[in-house]
Amino acid sequence: MFSVPQSSKSEFLDKARQAREERKGQKEKERAAILIQALVRRFLCRCRLQKQIRKEVDDYFQASETGTSKRNALSIFKIARKLLFIYRPEDKMKFEKLCRAILASMEVENEPKPDILQDNKLVTLYLTMLVTFTDTLTWRIVRGKGEALRPALMRICENIMGHLNQKGFYSILQILLTNGLARSKPSLSKGTLTAIFTLSLRPVIAAHFSENLLRSFLIHIMSVPAMISHLNVLTPEVKTHDLLRKFILFLSREEQCLDICVCLEGSHTLCLLGNLIQLGYLNEKVLEEEANHFVKDLTDMLSYCQRYVSQKKSNLTHWHPVLGWFSQTVDYGLNESMPLVTKQLQHLWGVSVIRTLFSDVLSKKLESQEPTPPPPQPSTSQNNLPVKNLFKRAFQKSASVRNILKPVGGKRVDSAEVQKVCSICVLYQTALSTLTQIRLQILTGLTHLDDLLPKLWAFICELGPQGGLKLFMECLNNDTEESKQLLAMLMLFCDCSRHLITILDDIEVYEEQTSFKIEELITISSFLNTFVYKMIWDGILENAKGEKLELFHSVHGWLMVLYERDCRRRFTPDDHWLRKDLKPSLLFQELEKGKKRAQLLLQYIPHVIPHKNRVLLFRNIVTKEKESLGLVETSSASPHVTHITIRRSRMLEDGYDQLRRLPVNSIKGVIRVKFVNDLGVDEAGIDQDGVFKEFLEEIIKKVFNPALNLFKTTSGNERLYPSPTSYIHENHLQLFEFVGKMLGKAVYEGIVVDVPFASFFLSQVLGHHHSTFYSSIDELPSLDSEFYKNLTSIKRYDGDVSDLGLTLSYDEDVMGQLVCHELIPGGKTMPVTNENKISYIHLMAHFRMHTQIKEQTAAFIRGFRSIINPEWLHMFSTPEVQRLVSGDNAEIDLDDLKKHTVYYGGFHSSHRVIIWLWDILSSDFNAEERAMFLKFVTSCSRPPLLGFAYLKPPFSIRCVEVSDDQDTGDTLGSVLRGFFTIRKKEPGGRLPTSSTCFNLLKLPNYSKKSILRDKLRYAISMNTGFELS
Repeated sequence: MFSVPQSSKSEFLDKARQAREERKGQKEKERAAILIQALVRRFLCRCRLQKQIRKEVDDYFQASETGTSKRNALSIFKIARKLLFIYRPEDKMKFEKLCRAILASMEVENEPKPDILQDNKLVTLYLTMLVTFTDTLTWRIVRGKGEALRPALMRICENIMGHLNQKGFYSILQILLTNGLARSKPSLSKGTLTAIFTLSLRPVIAAHFSENLLRSFLIHIMSVPAMISHLNVLTPEVKTHDLLRKFILFLSREEQCLDICVCLEGSHTLCLLGNLIQLGYLNEKVLEEEANHFVKDLTDMLSYCQRYVSQKKSNLTHWHPVLGWFSQTVDYGLNESMPLVTKQLQHLWGVSVIRTLFSDVLSKKLESQEPTPPPPQPSTSQNNLPVKNLFKRAFQKSASVRNILKPVGGKRVDSAEVQKVCSICVLYQTALSTLTQIRLQILTGLTHLDDLLPKLWAFICELGPQGGLKLFMECLNNDTEESKQLLAMLMLFCDCSRHLITILDDIEVYEEQTSFKIEELITISSFLNTFVYKMIWDGILENAKGEKLELFHSVHGWLMVLYERDCRRRFTPDDHWLRKDLKPSLLFQELEKGKKRAQLLLQYIPHVIPHKNRVLLFRNIVTKEKESLGLVETSSASPHVTHITIRRSRMLEDGYDQLRRLPVNSIKGVIRVKFVNDLGVDEAGIDQDGVFKEFLEEIIKKVFNPALNLFKTTSGNERLYPSPTSYIHENHLQLFEFVGKMLGKAVYEGIVVDVPFASFFLSQVLGHHHSTFYSSIDELPSLDSEFYKNLTSIKRYDGDVSDLGLTLSYDEDVMGQLVCHELIPGGKTMPVTNENKISYIHLMAHFRMHTQIKEQTAAFIRGFRSIINPEWLHMFSTPEVQRLVSGDNAEIDLDDLKKHTVYYGGFHSSHRVIIWLWDILSSDFNAEERAMFLKFVTSCSRPPLLGFAYLKPPFSIRCVEVSDDQDTGDTLGSVLRGFFTIRKKEPGGRLPTSSTCFNLLKLPNYSKKSILRDKLRYAISMNTGFELS
C-alpha cells in the first residue's frame, strides 16, 4: 500500500537524463565559444601581422627608392623572409620589387632584355631569377675569398633545381616554349629563349645526364616544334653539351624510345624527330660516329608514327599536314609551326646528311667509260629507232663498261657494311610510308645526287655469292629481319629510280644520260622484268600482303616506267621484254581454267608474252563476246542483221544518221550495206562483208581527212589527233563519238585501216594519262618536237627566265585571230620565273595535249570504248595499239601473202602471169612499192598483225579481159582463156585495177613481164588515193 507508482519512477529518470544532456550541451557551447574566440583572435593577429609586414616591406622599398636607406644583403634577406612568409597572389608587385632588389644586390649583368614587344616583362624577370639561383657563376659572394663556399652554394642550387623538378618545372617551361615558338614567327626574344634553354639544361647537367632527366628533357623541351631551329637562328652560340650523342644513346634502347613516343603521341613525336634531325645536321661529326644508333632511333620513332598513319579518312582519323590521315589525336595548335618542322625533316634527305649516312655507298668508285652515244632520233616513226648499232657498240665495249652492268656478287650480306646500308634504306623507306604528305620531297631529295642511285645499284649487284636476282628471290621466301632489310633496300632503289626517270626528260635520259647510262637501264630493266615475272609465276604475289605487296608494286612501278619509256623511244634490244621460258600455250590453258597466276601475269606484265600471241588472245576474247551476244552464225540460229542504205555522194552523212542511233550490240553485230548512186538506183552486188569493209574504210578516210577539221596532223611526222577548232562543226562532239564507234568497229572486226595516230592521243585513249607516273612533257614530242625543244630549252636556261618576258599563258592564232589562253586563272599577268618555270613547262604541255582537246577526246573515247572494252587493251602498249588499228609495221611477207592468195578467172599459182607478178614484187619492187601495192589492193599499206591468213576477205587475183565498166564477171570461156593463156586481144593498154572491199586484184593477161611491171607500177602510184601515213 506504500509502494511508489511505476509512472513516477520513469518520469524521474527522464528528468535526470535531460538534466545531464543540458549540462553537456552547455559545456560544448562554452568550449566552442572559446575555440571560435581563439580562431578569431588568431585571424585578427595574422591580419595585423601581415598588415605590419606589408607596411614594413612597402616602407623598405620606398626608403630604398628615395635613397634614405641603403640596401644590403642582410636587410634584403630579412625582408625577403617576411614577404615570402605572408605571400599571397595580390602581393605580385611586392614580389617583383623583391626580385629586382635581389638581382641588383647580386650585380647580375646578364639579365635577358626583352627585345620583342610580345615578351612579358615579368616572365623575363622570373627567368632571370631562376637562372641566377640555379648557378653560382654570377654570385658576388663566391668571388675572391668566397671561392671556398662554392661547393656548398652549388648544393643549394641543386636543391633548388630538385625542388623545381618536383613542382613540374619542365611542364611549365614546355608551355612557355610552345606558346612562344609554335607559330610561324617566334614571340620569344633571344635573351628569353637563351634563359629557358639554359634553365632546362642545368638540372640535366647537374644530374650528370641521368636517364630520368634526359627523359624529361626529351619529352618536354625537345618535343617543342622547331626548338633547335629557333635556337640556331636566335642564339647559335648556345652550347649543346654534346646533347645529340647522349640523346642518340638514350633512345637506342628500344623500350626507352617507345616510352618517349607513347608519352608524346604522333604530332609531338614528329616535332622531336625534327629537332633530332637538325641536331644531326648541325653536328656532322657526331652523326658520322653514331650513324648506326641515329638511324635506328629515327626508324623506331617513324615506325611508331606509321602505326597510326591511315590511307583514308574515317570517323577515327584526323588530318595532319605531314602524316596525312592519322588515327591518333592531332594537336591542331602545332599546325602553324608545321612548315618549320617540315624544313627540319628535310635535312634528313638533304645532301649533307645523305653524304654522311651513305658514305660507304658513295665512296665506291665506278669504272670510267667513254660516253655512250645516244640512240638516234627516229626519222619516220617515233617508236622505230635504228638502235642496232648502238647495242653493238655498247656490248663490244663490255670490258670497259662500269662493273654495275650485271650482278657480280661476292659481298656477304651479314657484313657490318651491308647491315648499315640496309638499315639506312629501311629508315628512308619508313619515312616514305609515314610522311605521306611530303613523300615527293623525300624522293626528290634522295635523287638529287646523280651518283647515289647508280652506286646503290652497284652495291646491290655485289650482294650475295652470285649477286642480283637469286639473292632477292631467296629473301622473298624468308621472313627473317635480314631478308626484310634487303628487300627494303631494293624497294627504296626502285621508288627513287622510278621518281628520277619520271622527272627526267628525253634529252636527260638518252643524250645526257643523267645518273644512269643506257646500258645500265637495259640491265636494270632485265632484272626487274625477271623479278616481277618470278613473283607472279611462282605464286608469291597471290598470297603477298603488307611489305611484300608494297615491294611488288614498287618494283612493278619502276619496271613499267622503263617499259613505257622504251615504247615511246626505244633503248632496249629486240625481244628484250619477252620471257623465253614462258610458253604461250601453257599460259592460255591456265587462262581458260581461270588460274590466278595467269590472270595476274596478263594484268601486270603482258609484255612478256609475244605480241602475236596477245593479238590472238584479243581476237579470241572478241570471238567469245560475239558468241555470248549471239552475233555468230550457228546451226540453230542466225545473228540479227542490220541493213543500211548509203548514197555514195553522201556516205559520211548517211552513215552518221543511220548508225549513231543504233544500240551498241547492233553495231557489234552484222551490218549489211547497200549503195545507191546519185540517181537513187541500187548498185549491183550483195554485201558479204566486203561492201561493209569498203563503207567503213571510206567513212574512216573521210573523217580523218584533215581538210574536214575534225582531226589535225602533227608537225613533222603527220600523225592524227583531234582538232582544237573542231567546234566549227555544229555537232562535232557527236561526230567524235561516232568516229570512235567506227574505229572501234574496225578493231572489233579485225579490219586494218591506215590511220596513224599521234602517240599522246592513243595514250589518252588507253587511259595512261591517269597513271601516277604519267608526264605530259614526255609525250609532247609526239605532238610537236620543235615546241618540245623550245620548252626544254627554258628548263635549261641558265639566266633569269623572267628576262624572256613569258607569262603563264599561251597565245594561239585561231582562224586569223590571236587568242590568249590562261594556263591558270590570271596566268596572263603572272610572269614565268626561275621558281615556276618547271610548272610552266608542264602546264603548257598539259594544255596543248589535254585541255585544248579535252571534250573531243572524251567523246571519241566514249564511242570507242562502247565497242572495245578498255580492259582488253591493257595488254597492249601505245605503239601496239597503233599496230592493232593499222596493221603490222614489219615488211610484207610475200611468201605468206602468196600462200594465202585465191585465184579466179583461170589464174592459178603456176600461171606465168602470176609467176611474173610474184617475181616483180620480190625482185623489182622495193619495200615502199610493195607497201603501195598492198594499199592498192586492200586499202591499207600494212599487213594484218597475225599474217595474211587473217585477212578478211582473203586476198585474191582475178584474170580480166575487159575494163571494169564492161566486166560482167567470170564465164566459162573467160576462165578457159585465162587458164590456157588465150587472149582475145592484146591487153597492153589496160591497167591493173582492184576492189579493195574484197581485197581483189583484177589483172589483165599480159604477154610480157615488162608490160606487167610497168603497168602495175603506174597503177599503184596513181591510185593510192588519200595517203595518211
